[in-house]
Order: sequence, then C-alpha cells, then structure tokens
Amino acid sequence: MNTRILQSIAALGLLASAAFPISAEQENATEASESLSPTTEQRFTTRLASRFLSSYHYAAEDLDDDLSARIFDQYLERLDPNRMYFLDQDIDQLNRYRHRLDEALRAAEIEPAFEIFSVYRKRLKERVEFARQTLETEFDFTVDEEYEFDRSESAWASSTEELDDIWRKRVKNDWLGLKLAERETDDIRETLDERYERILKRVDDFDADDVFQFFMNAYANAIEPHSSYMSPRLAENFEISMKLSLDGIGALLSSQNEYVEVAEVVPGGPADLDGRLEAGDRIIGVAQEDEEFVDVVGWRLDDVVDLIRGERETLVRLEILPAETGIKGPPEVIDIVRNEVKLEEQAAQASVEEIETGEGTKKIGIIDVPVFYVDFKGRSRNEPDYRSSTRDVRRLINELRGEGVDGLVIDLRGNGGGALVEATTMTGLFIDSGPIVQVRDANGRVSVEADREPGTAWDGPLAVLVNRSSASASEIFAAAIQDYGRGIILGEPTFGKGTVQNLFNLDNYMTDEDKKLGQIKLTMAKFFRIDGGSTQLRGVAPDITLPSYGEPDDYGEAALDHAMAWSEIERADFQPIADLSPLLPQARDRHLARRETDEELKGLIEDFERFRELDERTSVSLLESERAREREEAEQRRASRFAHAGNAGPAPETDSDDAAESGSDESAGDSGEADGDTEAGEEEEADVLLTESARILVDLIELDQEQHRLVQVQHPADSGSLN
Repeated sequence: MNTRILQSIAALGLLASAAFPISAEQENATEASESLSPTTEQRFTTRLASRFLSSYHYAAEDLDDDLSARIFDQYLERLDPNRMYFLDQDIDQLNRYRHRLDEALRAAEIEPAFEIFSVYRKRLKERVEFARQTLETEFDFTVDEEYEFDRSESAWASSTEELDDIWRKRVKNDWLGLKLAERETDDIRETLDERYERILKRVDDFDADDVFQFFMNAYANAIEPHSSYMSPRLAENFEISMKLSLDGIGALLSSQNEYVEVAEVVPGGPADLDGRLEAGDRIIGVAQEDEEFVDVVGWRLDDVVDLIRGERETLVRLEILPAETGIKGPPEVIDIVRNEVKLEEQAAQASVEEIETGEGTKKIGIIDVPVFYVDFKGRSRNEPDYRSSTRDVRRLINELRGEGVDGLVIDLRGNGGGALVEATTMTGLFIDSGPIVQVRDANGRVSVEADREPGTAWDGPLAVLVNRSSASASEIFAAAIQDYGRGIILGEPTFGKGTVQNLFNLDNYMTDEDKKLGQIKLTMAKFFRIDGGSTQLRGVAPDITLPSYGEPDDYGEAALDHAMAWSEIERADFQPIADLSPLLPQARDRHLARRETDEELKGLIEDFERFRELDERTSVSLLESERAREREEAEQRRASRFAHAGNAGPAPETDSDDAAESGSDESAGDSGEADGDTEAGEEEEADVLLTESARILVDLIELDQEQHRLVQVQHPADSGSLN
C-alpha cells in the first residue's frame, strides 16, 4: 500500500462520527433482532472500508444517494433473492433507508442494516411456522396448478395471504417430490418438518458478524462485483485456501440436525494417524488441553470448527458419540495432537488419457488445476519448500514425462482464479521467457508481468481446457498461451473477469492486537492480454468450442450487476511462438464429426439441450400425473446415459475444520427454489469433455506431423528455477 493510503486511513482513528438518527419505529423493531447489533469493531471497520471503497477503488465513486439506493437493493437481494419472505409493505417501510445508507455508512451508524435483517428474520420465522403447519393438511395432486420456484423477477407479495399461497404451493411441491420417490406419508411429513426446521435454525444461528458481512458486501458489490469484505473467520479461511494447509486434526465435518458429524477423515492427517475418529462419529463436546469440555450440541458448524482448529503440537479433546453405537450409546473421549494438515483435494492433480488411433495408442497427460494457489507467507520468507500451484505442476509434468506422454492438457474448468503471480509463473513453464499479462491501475499506469527465467518445463503439444467458470488468473494463463500460439484453447468462452484485486488486512489499523477486523478485497487495477485486449466481459474465446450447458450471456461477468466495461491498451512487445491457425479447420471438422457418431458426446449434447429447456422454466406443475411422466422420462434418460458410465453423480456438500469455507455470500436463508433432478453428474460431463479434449490434441499432433507447428520451443525441460 502506498504512503498516501496509509496516512489517509490512519487519520480515520481521529474522526468523530455524526450520530445517525434512529427513529422510534426503528427502536421498536429491534425486538425482532434479538440483541443483534453492530459491535465497536464493526463500526471502526465501517469507517475503514468506506474510505477504501470511496477513495481507492479502481472505479471509486462518491458515497451518495444513488449509491445508497444500489446498496439497499443489493442488501435485499442478498437476504431474499427469491422474494419468498418480505412483503411489499415491508419494503415500503424500509424504503426510508433507500437514500440514507450513505449517511449511515459515513457516520458508521449501521443500525439500519440490522433493522432490515430483523424484519427479514421475523418474516422467515413466520413462513417456516406456516410451512410446518401446512404439513398437517391434505394435498390434492389432481388440481392443475403450478409452483413458481423462480420468483427473482416477480413483484414482492402484496399480502400475507399471497405469501401463504406461494408457500402452500412450495410445501405441496416438496411433498410431491418425496411422494414420487415412494416415501410413506409419515416419513414425508417428518422429513419436511426437519427440513423447514433447519431453515429456521440456519437463520437463528446468524450473529452480528454475519449481518455485518451481508451488508458490507452489499456495499462493495453495489460499486463493482469483485470487491468484498471478509470477516476475520472468512479471512482465515481464504489464507488456508491459498496455502492448502492448516493446523488442525484433519477431519471433514458436516452439520446433521443439532449434531456436528465427521463426514470424512483426511488421509495422512492427525486424526487419521491416531486411528480412533471415524466417519459418522458425532462430536458433542470439545476441550482444549486439560480444560473443561464445551458442549457443542446445537452449535453452528463454523463455531465448532473454530474450537477444533488450533496451533500445531497442541492437544484438543473431543467428546463423541461413536457411529457404531449412535446417539443412544455412551460417549467416548478422544485426544488428538494438532498438526499440519495438507488439503490435497484442491491441489493440482495428474492423470493419463490413452487415445486409440489408427497407428496405435497415444498417451495424453492431464493436469487438473482447481485454483492458482500459493503460500504467500512461505514465499515471502523464502522458505525452500513453500507450496504453490506452479511448483506442483512442474513436478507433475516431470512425472508425466516419465510415463512417456505425447501431449498435455491443462484442465482449468471451474478454476475461478487465485494468485496473479501464479498465473505468470505457471505460464512460464510453457514459454521460454517474455511478457504474460499487462496491468493498468486507476491512474492509467501500465506495468507488465513477465516470465523472466529462460527455459521451459514442457515444450511439447499443449491444450488448455476451459469453461464459463474459468476466471481471472485462469484467463490470464489461457490468453497468454493463445497469444503466443503455444497451445490450443478448448471448451467454452471463459467468465470474463479482467480486474485485479488487492487484499488489505484491516487488523493493521487496530491498536489492540487481540481485536480482529478482517480484510477488504479491493479492485485496484484491470489486466490486459499481451495483444492489448482485455478479458473483461469478453473472456477468452476457445479455438475449438466444445458442447456446453448454457448460453454465453447467461453466466459470467456480463451477467453481473455493475460490471466494469471492456477496454484495450497498446500491444506488449512479444513474438508468437507458433501459428496454429492452419491446423484448426481440420481439427474442428474432426471434432464435429465425432459429435455426430460418438454416443457419449451425443448423449452429453442431448443432456445439455434438456438442461437448457429446464433452465428456461420458472415454475413446475403440481399435477402428480404430469410430474410422474416427467420423472419417468428423466429416469429413462439417466438409465441410458449411465449405462456405459457407472457414475453416481456429484457428492453432497460438506464443511470442514480443515478446508477453507466458501468466501461467497449466498442468500441469508432458504431460497425456496424447487429441487431438480440431476440427469448427468458433473463428473461424467467432465470425463466426456476431458476425453474429447485429449482426442482433439491427438488430432493436432497427427495433423502437425506434416506442418510442424505444435512443437516449436526447444529448451531443456528442467531449466530455470522458481523463486
């Protein structure tokens, strides 16, 4: 951070806040907030964050009435995106804050955010109570009516009676789904009652930190979609996600009713080496060293996670109900010494695809890179063995070379980015040296991030597989590979995030070291391809487009509110390595021919077409006969689709005491959307497209035997070293 920012922010500690007027109406509404109110630390954080966002953001704008209105709308969207809870009269009452949140933020008097949340929570409790009462009624599934599960574009309900009807249909839809699954009546009623109770518990578990985070991110996103505030807990999880390790016991945890349950024991972690903790065990108490146990039944999952994490070489004791005896069995105590836990599931992984050709078998190495990670602290300390995606990919390339692969596919699908430096260093594994990406700050200054170390780790045929979820650092890597002509880009247009964010640790501005404020992620610059164009909004267009689920405009940067515009600057000084364009028409024709004959590709395309049809729907029939017919058709498609794959689809989501928790802000409560049938698991889709990507690279290798355009870089495989 530059000196000007430091001096300006330091002055905030001397500012006196003008009191933001609180109406008697607002004071009366606090009954529903049940003691939730902003803390002293959150008020101070508000001042800091407001100064950062108003003065140092790339698209900085004054905190005025216009911005206040956008913040207001963003906040309501975060709380109730599907318009299932608030009434129109609530919005009318709360509209008094639409043009006053700017004053509240400047004064660090953010009670309005807490009042809005209290109204939301009150309405949610009313809806859950209504839903549970509705379970006692009899449903007539011969009535021709529909449940509108996507209400995001609908008007707010004008009355309680209108909401009652919406929720009656929602409960009826939930019941019908279980009925079609041949569940018994009592089982359906119990299952749904527990489901609705979980909705209530989730919102009851929200604390002041959660409300503050919802509101501050509404503020940040009202300016631009990639700036955000991270609470102390979220900031810690972000650091974990970057270095892929933490100090803990190594257990994946999930929340099951009022219990925290062990979903999985991480291989090689302390709990695994100890051998006593098993999947299915319920944790009912946690104690540090020789301290008293804390009863954690009914606790939030992340609060239990906080108790279990801790410094390495320290003891944590767990009181558990073993899976084999269940909740009626006697509890047991397990003591485990915390240690480093490596989170390998987010690390780069390698595999080999064997492709049969007329001349024999070609081996294509696959390297899946889920995120561009780096242990920032280890790197800054020059630790010799610090973890990074580039280092892992270099190691995997060497392993694949040992297996005699003929080409490499770098799989960046679903990779939303990460560390900018890693995109640069990883690109350097495939080019000799040169510029990788250009960065322009808010003042128009352009800097060039370059690979300055001669040598490559791989100079053979290369493909990069991307999809609409490939963003930021993934787009930098793919764009550089494309601009240099170093490899072919396959898949679909990428996300289109062409902005650079810096993290600022707000704890640095507290005199009390024990107080934690969290971090703010601020958009400070835009990045540009070395050809001068930005990836902002437009993303990276693939050289060969593979079958995809959605339309380009339905998902990505262009679909986000307040996204920054596309722009371009001068081209960087670089020389392309090769020109692959003469090979592309024939390679594309071969791929299109396989679309017509390959059963897996044909099935995948049919699935995508079906998904698009379902995506366009905003309601679902509540006629049992109609739903049974649709379900039977879906099961027939699934049976046909999986006859050759043996895939069970994606696994259920869990949370972890080790893995980083999501940094995204979802809606505060339940969205009320209908549960859909998954006709093809994501993993199966990945297998089909991955195999096809390997085939396309083999096509290019064969086509190149005459034109020699793929292999142009001749350098020692292990030259250069990463710093």
